[in-house]
Amino acid sequence: MRYQRFVALGDSCTEGLDDLLPDGAYRGWADRVASVLDAPGFRYANLGVRGRRLDQMLSEQVPLAAQLSPDLVVLFGGGNDVMSGATIPQIAERADAMVRAATALAPTAAVFTLSDISHRMPFGWRMRPRIEALNSAMRAAADRYGALLVDVWADECVNDSRYFGPDRLHLSSLGHRRLAGHLLSALGVPFDSSWMAPLPGAATNASMWDHWRWLRDQVIPVAYSRSRNKLIGRQPGDGFTPKRPQLLPLA
Repeated sequence: MRYQRFVALGDSCTEGLDDLLPDGAYRGWADRVASVLDAPGFRYANLGVRGRRLDQMLSEQVPLAAQLSPDLVVLFGGGNDVMSGATIPQIAERADAMVRAATALAPTAAVFTLSDISHRMPFGWRMRPRIEALNSAMRAAADRYGALLVDVWADECVNDSRYFGPDRLHLSSLGHRRLAGHLLSALGVPFDSSWMAPLPGAATNASMWDHWRWLRDQVIPVAYSRSRNKLIGRQPGDGFTPKRPQLLPLA
């Protein structure tokens, strides 16, 4: 099937954080998918905003997407619900509502699960039950509402730090390329098979020094920023706008 109106929904991953172009702009999995789908008449919008939870996407991004009448809509989200400490029932409710809304937007709707990043960081085991709850809700909602499920939970690339950025949460350029490959495979669209090829050499693992440096440079500053913003009533993503709010040719 040829798609001509592609709309991406989501958070920082959809925006493309840690997949930098030479000019400093973010690329990301959605841009990479759009580059493969690109053909005469093709248009692409990216409504992703960093820090956004599923319930915020429902109220902010879905109404914008509805105005664009897409024939393909893809959702990557839920990580901020997991990180924000939402309860398991809250996560399940938000995932169901968002997938239901996404499937009402376009003839083809695809949704992602999250990979198991819990073992990549100290105390990550505390996150795992909420990641599993999100993924279970995404699978159930995809089946219930007829969405295409892109399930990356078992992808072994999660064990290789080369697929992730410095914070161990956002994908690197290699990770975004692989995620795009998973989606294109699910859509049945041909693409460069090298995107899914194993990386040469052994997977890289973190040392104790790496863990300490990660805590110092990534975790502590983010925790401080989130605490400060909470005190002043500011939420992650406030002040940022969608990456590509209109359906436009890729070029």
